[in-house]
Amino acid sequence: MAAMAFIGVTTSQSMINRLFPLWAKELDLPDAELRGIDLPVDSAPDAYRRVIEAVRDDRVLAGALVTTHKLAVFESAGDVFAELDPDAQRCREISCIVRDGAGLVGYAKDPTTVALALDLLLPDGYFAESGGYVLCLGAGGAGTALALCLLTRELRAGRPQRIVLADVKTERLRAVRALVDGLPGADVDTVALTEPDAADRLLAGMPAGSLIANATGLGKDRPGSPINDAARFPADAIAWDFNYRGDLQFLRQAGRQPGVRAEDGWDYFLHGWIEHITEIYRRPNSPALFQRLSNIAAPFRP
Repeated sequence: MAAMAFIGVTTSQSMINRLFPLWAKELDLPDAELRGIDLPVDSAPDAYRRVIEAVRDDRVLAGALVTTHKLAVFESAGDVFAELDPDAQRCREISCIVRDGAGLVGYAKDPTTVALALDLLLPDGYFAESGGYVLCLGAGGAGTALALCLLTRELRAGRPQRIVLADVKTERLRAVRALVDGLPGADVDTVALTEPDAADRLLAGMPAGSLIANATGLGKDRPGSPINDAARFPADAIAWDFNYRGDLQFLRQAGRQPGVRAEDGWDYFLHGWIEHITEIYRRPNSPALFQRLSNIAAPFRP
Protein backbone atom coordinates (compact mmCIF):
# COMPACT_ATOMS: atom_id res chain seq x y z
CA MET A 1 0.00 0.00 0.00
CA ALA A 2 1.74 3.15 -1.19
CA ALA A 3 -0.88 5.50 -2.61
CA MET A 4 -3.15 7.99 -0.87
CA ALA A 5 -6.35 9.38 -2.37
CA PHE A 6 -7.32 13.06 -2.21
CA ILE A 7 -11.09 13.48 -2.52
CA GLY A 8 -12.11 17.05 -3.26
CA VAL A 9 -13.54 19.41 -5.86
CA THR A 10 -10.54 20.84 -7.74
CA THR A 11 -7.74 18.64 -6.44
CA SER A 12 -5.32 19.37 -9.30
CA GLN A 13 -5.20 23.03 -8.22
CA SER A 14 -4.09 22.29 -4.66
CA MET A 15 -0.58 23.11 -3.53
CA ILE A 16 -0.36 19.61 -2.02
CA ASN A 17 0.45 18.19 -5.44
CA ARG A 18 3.78 20.01 -5.31
CA LEU A 19 4.40 19.41 -1.62
CA PHE A 20 3.47 15.74 -1.30
CA PRO A 21 6.58 14.31 -3.07
CA LEU A 22 8.86 16.53 -0.96
CA TRP A 23 7.11 15.59 2.25
CA ALA A 24 7.10 11.90 1.30
CA LYS A 25 10.87 12.04 0.93
CA GLU A 26 11.23 13.73 4.34
CA LEU A 27 8.98 11.06 5.89
CA ASP A 28 10.92 8.23 4.23
CA LEU A 29 7.98 7.17 2.06
CA PRO A 30 9.79 6.59 -1.26
CA ASP A 31 6.87 4.84 -2.99
CA ALA A 32 4.06 7.11 -1.77
CA GLU A 33 1.93 8.88 -4.36
CA LEU A 34 -1.15 11.10 -4.27
CA ARG A 35 -4.24 10.44 -6.39
CA GLY A 36 -6.81 13.19 -6.84
CA ILE A 37 -10.51 12.35 -7.09
CA ASP A 38 -12.81 15.25 -8.01
CA LEU A 39 -16.52 15.40 -7.19
CA PRO A 40 -18.78 18.41 -7.77
CA VAL A 41 -20.15 20.16 -4.70
CA ASP A 42 -23.47 18.58 -3.63
CA SER A 43 -23.01 15.43 -5.71
CA ALA A 44 -25.63 12.69 -5.55
CA PRO A 45 -25.31 10.29 -2.57
CA ASP A 46 -24.54 7.38 -4.91
CA ALA A 47 -21.51 9.24 -6.25
CA TYR A 48 -19.98 9.55 -2.77
CA ARG A 49 -20.74 5.93 -2.00
CA ARG A 50 -19.09 4.69 -5.21
CA VAL A 51 -15.92 6.65 -4.43
CA ILE A 52 -15.64 5.30 -0.88
CA GLU A 53 -16.31 1.75 -2.03
CA ALA A 54 -13.59 2.19 -4.67
CA VAL A 55 -11.16 3.34 -1.97
CA ARG A 56 -12.09 0.31 0.13
CA ASP A 57 -11.60 -2.12 -2.76
CA ASP A 58 -8.32 -0.66 -4.07
CA ARG A 59 -5.73 -2.38 -1.91
CA VAL A 60 -2.97 -0.12 -3.24
CA LEU A 61 -4.54 2.78 -1.33
CA ALA A 62 -3.40 3.21 2.26
CA GLY A 63 -6.16 5.75 2.86
CA ALA A 64 -7.57 9.09 1.78
CA LEU A 65 -8.08 12.69 2.78
CA VAL A 66 -11.51 14.24 2.18
CA THR A 67 -12.12 17.96 1.74
CA THR A 68 -15.45 19.74 1.12
CA HIS A 69 -17.37 16.44 1.03
CA LYS A 70 -16.74 15.37 4.65
CA LEU A 71 -20.36 15.59 5.78
CA ALA A 72 -21.68 14.00 2.60
CA VAL A 73 -19.27 11.06 2.90
CA PHE A 74 -20.55 10.37 6.42
CA GLU A 75 -24.20 10.60 5.39
CA SER A 76 -23.88 8.67 2.13
CA ALA A 77 -21.24 6.06 2.96
CA GLY A 78 -20.77 5.94 6.73
CA ASP A 79 -21.87 2.31 6.83
CA VAL A 80 -19.06 1.33 4.43
CA PHE A 81 -16.57 1.90 7.25
CA ALA A 82 -15.59 -0.80 9.72
CA GLU A 83 -15.05 1.81 12.42
CA LEU A 84 -15.57 5.55 13.03
CA ASP A 85 -13.66 7.52 15.64
CA PRO A 86 -15.56 9.48 18.33
CA ASP A 87 -15.12 12.86 16.57
CA ALA A 88 -16.43 11.41 13.30
CA GLN A 89 -19.51 10.14 15.11
CA ARG A 90 -19.94 13.36 17.06
CA CYS A 91 -19.45 15.72 14.09
CA ARG A 92 -21.09 13.36 11.57
CA GLU A 93 -18.23 13.89 9.13
CA ILE A 94 -15.27 11.91 7.80
CA SER A 95 -12.11 13.69 6.67
CA CYS A 96 -9.48 10.97 7.10
CA ILE A 97 -9.79 7.40 5.81
CA VAL A 98 -7.28 4.76 6.92
CA ARG A 99 -7.10 1.16 5.74
CA ASP A 100 -7.04 -1.28 8.65
CA GLY A 101 -6.76 -4.82 7.35
CA ALA A 102 -9.64 -5.38 4.93
CA GLY A 103 -11.74 -2.51 6.28
CA LEU A 104 -11.68 1.26 6.53
CA VAL A 105 -11.51 3.46 9.64
CA GLY A 106 -12.94 6.97 9.39
CA TYR A 107 -11.71 9.95 11.41
CA ALA A 108 -12.80 13.55 11.78
CA LYS A 109 -9.52 15.42 12.06
CA ASP A 110 -10.88 18.97 11.82
CA PRO A 111 -11.36 19.61 15.57
CA THR A 112 -7.69 18.72 16.11
CA THR A 113 -6.31 20.66 13.13
CA VAL A 114 -8.46 23.72 13.88
CA ALA A 115 -7.05 23.76 17.42
CA LEU A 116 -3.49 23.54 16.12
CA ALA A 117 -4.12 26.37 13.63
CA LEU A 118 -5.79 28.56 16.26
CA ASP A 119 -2.79 28.19 18.54
CA LEU A 120 -0.69 29.74 15.77
CA LEU A 121 -3.30 32.35 14.83
CA LEU A 122 -4.31 33.77 18.22
CA PRO A 123 -2.06 35.14 20.98
CA ASP A 124 -2.19 33.76 24.50
CA GLY A 125 -5.29 34.90 26.38
CA TYR A 126 -6.78 36.49 23.27
CA PHE A 127 -10.41 35.84 24.13
CA ALA A 128 -10.08 37.26 27.65
CA GLU A 129 -8.55 40.47 26.28
CA SER A 130 -10.76 40.87 23.18
CA GLY A 131 -14.11 40.26 24.85
CA GLY A 132 -14.37 36.75 23.51
CA TYR A 133 -16.77 36.86 20.54
CA VAL A 134 -16.59 34.60 17.47
CA LEU A 135 -18.68 34.79 14.29
CA CYS A 136 -18.32 31.75 12.04
CA LEU A 137 -19.89 32.10 8.60
CA GLY A 138 -20.58 28.53 7.51
CA ALA A 139 -21.79 25.64 9.67
CA GLY A 140 -20.58 22.74 7.56
CA GLY A 141 -17.64 20.53 8.45
CA ALA A 142 -15.12 23.31 9.12
CA GLY A 143 -17.58 25.53 11.00
CA THR A 144 -18.79 22.64 13.15
CA ALA A 145 -15.19 21.70 13.92
CA LEU A 146 -14.39 25.29 14.91
CA ALA A 147 -17.33 25.39 17.35
CA LEU A 148 -16.43 22.01 18.84
CA CYS A 149 -12.78 22.99 19.14
CA LEU A 150 -13.61 26.27 20.92
CA LEU A 151 -15.89 24.45 23.36
CA THR A 152 -13.82 21.35 24.13
CA ARG A 153 -10.11 21.95 23.38
CA GLU A 154 -7.59 23.65 25.64
CA LEU A 155 -6.37 26.62 23.60
CA ARG A 156 -3.67 29.11 24.47
CA ALA A 157 -6.16 31.83 23.55
CA GLY A 158 -8.64 30.58 26.14
CA ARG A 159 -12.37 30.17 25.51
CA PRO A 160 -14.71 32.69 23.87
CA GLN A 161 -17.77 34.03 25.69
CA ARG A 162 -20.08 33.76 22.70
CA ILE A 163 -20.03 31.87 19.39
CA VAL A 164 -22.37 32.72 16.52
CA LEU A 165 -22.68 30.15 13.73
CA ALA A 166 -24.46 31.24 10.56
CA ASP A 167 -25.37 29.31 7.43
CA VAL A 168 -27.77 29.39 4.49
CA LYS A 169 -28.73 25.75 5.15
CA THR A 170 -30.99 25.30 8.17
CA GLU A 171 -30.31 21.56 8.33
CA ARG A 172 -26.64 22.31 9.04
CA LEU A 173 -27.64 24.65 11.85
CA ARG A 174 -29.91 22.00 13.37
CA ALA A 175 -27.06 19.48 13.23
CA VAL A 176 -24.54 21.76 14.91
CA ARG A 177 -27.12 22.79 17.53
CA ALA A 178 -27.68 19.14 18.42
CA LEU A 179 -23.91 18.72 18.71
CA VAL A 180 -23.17 21.68 21.00
CA ASP A 181 -26.27 21.63 23.20
CA GLY A 182 -25.26 20.44 26.63
CA LEU A 183 -21.57 21.21 26.21
CA PRO A 184 -20.15 23.55 28.86
CA GLY A 185 -18.55 26.83 27.91
CA ALA A 186 -19.57 29.69 25.67
CA ASP A 187 -23.06 30.68 24.62
CA VAL A 188 -23.68 29.39 21.08
CA ASP A 189 -26.20 31.01 18.73
CA THR A 190 -27.19 29.60 15.33
CA VAL A 191 -28.51 32.00 12.71
CA ALA A 192 -30.08 31.19 9.34
CA LEU A 193 -28.89 33.48 6.55
CA THR A 194 -32.19 33.90 4.74
CA GLU A 195 -31.58 37.32 3.14
CA PRO A 196 -28.75 38.57 0.89
CA ASP A 197 -27.41 41.03 3.50
CA ALA A 198 -28.05 38.88 6.59
CA ALA A 199 -24.36 38.08 7.06
CA ASP A 200 -23.48 41.77 6.72
CA ARG A 201 -25.88 42.66 9.54
CA LEU A 202 -24.47 39.93 11.77
CA LEU A 203 -20.97 41.20 11.11
CA ALA A 204 -21.94 44.78 11.95
CA GLY A 205 -23.32 43.64 15.31
CA MET A 206 -20.13 41.97 16.50
CA PRO A 207 -18.03 43.84 19.09
CA ALA A 208 -14.49 45.11 18.60
CA GLY A 209 -11.80 42.44 18.65
CA SER A 210 -14.05 39.63 17.42
CA LEU A 211 -12.75 36.64 15.49
CA ILE A 212 -14.63 36.43 12.17
CA ALA A 213 -14.19 33.15 10.25
CA ASN A 214 -15.12 32.25 6.69
CA ALA A 215 -15.86 28.52 6.78
CA THR A 216 -18.23 28.53 3.79
CA GLY A 217 -15.78 27.38 1.11
CA LEU A 218 -16.62 30.51 -0.88
CA GLY A 219 -13.44 31.92 -2.31
CA LYS A 220 -11.93 28.48 -3.04
CA ASP A 221 -14.26 25.77 -4.33
CA ARG A 222 -16.66 28.45 -5.55
CA PRO A 223 -15.90 32.12 -6.24
CA GLY A 224 -17.28 34.81 -3.99
CA SER A 225 -17.65 35.66 -0.32
CA PRO A 226 -20.32 35.19 2.35
CA ILE A 227 -20.43 38.99 2.82
CA ASN A 228 -20.92 41.92 0.46
CA ASP A 229 -18.31 44.54 -0.36
CA ALA A 230 -20.22 47.10 1.73
CA ALA A 231 -20.00 44.95 4.89
CA ARG A 232 -18.09 46.46 7.78
CA PHE A 233 -15.85 44.46 10.12
CA PRO A 234 -15.67 45.44 13.79
CA ALA A 235 -12.65 47.40 14.92
CA ASP A 236 -9.54 45.34 15.70
CA ALA A 237 -11.17 42.18 14.35
CA ILE A 238 -9.28 39.13 13.11
CA ALA A 239 -10.69 37.91 9.80
CA TRP A 240 -9.73 34.27 9.30
CA ASP A 241 -10.41 32.58 5.99
CA PHE A 242 -10.14 28.79 6.10
CA ASN A 243 -9.04 29.01 2.44
CA TYR A 244 -5.48 29.63 1.31
CA ARG A 245 -6.12 29.56 -2.47
CA GLY A 246 -8.81 30.74 -4.85
CA ASP A 247 -10.07 34.29 -5.28
CA LEU A 248 -10.01 34.84 -1.47
CA GLN A 249 -12.58 37.63 -1.79
CA PHE A 250 -13.42 37.53 1.93
CA LEU A 251 -9.78 38.25 2.81
CA ARG A 252 -9.57 41.07 0.30
CA GLN A 253 -12.72 42.61 1.76
CA ALA A 254 -11.24 42.40 5.26
CA GLY A 255 -7.85 43.69 4.17
CA ARG A 256 -9.34 46.88 2.76
CA GLN A 257 -10.57 47.95 6.21
CA PRO A 258 -8.07 49.66 8.54
CA GLY A 259 -7.30 47.87 11.77
CA VAL A 260 -8.57 44.47 10.62
CA ARG A 261 -6.04 41.63 10.67
CA ALA A 262 -6.68 39.35 7.68
CA GLU A 263 -5.28 35.80 7.86
CA ASP A 264 -5.59 32.99 5.34
CA GLY A 265 -5.83 29.25 5.93
CA TRP A 266 -2.26 28.27 5.08
CA ASP A 267 -1.39 26.95 8.55
CA TYR A 268 -4.75 25.16 8.73
CA PHE A 269 -3.97 23.59 5.35
CA LEU A 270 -0.52 22.45 6.55
CA HIS A 271 -1.74 21.06 9.85
CA GLY A 272 -4.61 19.28 8.12
CA TRP A 273 -2.46 17.53 5.57
CA ILE A 274 0.30 16.65 8.01
CA GLU A 275 -2.22 15.17 10.48
CA HIS A 276 -3.79 13.08 7.73
CA ILE A 277 -0.57 11.89 6.10
CA THR A 278 0.98 10.83 9.41
CA GLU A 279 -2.23 9.00 10.39
CA ILE A 280 -2.57 7.22 7.05
CA TYR A 281 1.08 6.20 6.81
CA ARG A 282 1.47 5.49 10.54
CA ARG A 283 4.17 8.08 11.15
CA PRO A 284 4.42 9.81 14.56
CA ASN A 285 3.51 13.49 14.42
CA SER A 286 5.12 16.16 16.57
CA PRO A 287 5.69 19.94 16.66
CA ALA A 288 9.22 19.34 15.38
CA LEU A 289 7.94 17.38 12.39
CA PHE A 290 5.37 20.07 11.62
CA GLN A 291 8.13 22.68 11.65
CA ARG A 292 10.31 20.65 9.27
CA LEU A 293 7.46 20.08 6.82
CA SER A 294 6.31 23.68 7.17
CA ASN A 295 9.82 24.89 6.28
CA ILE A 296 9.76 22.70 3.16
CA ALA A 297 6.39 24.18 2.19
CA ALA A 298 7.26 27.83 2.88
CA PRO A 299 8.72 28.66 -0.57
CA PHE A 300 5.47 27.45 -2.20
CA ARG A 301 3.09 29.59 -0.16
CA PRO A 302 0.78 31.57 -2.50
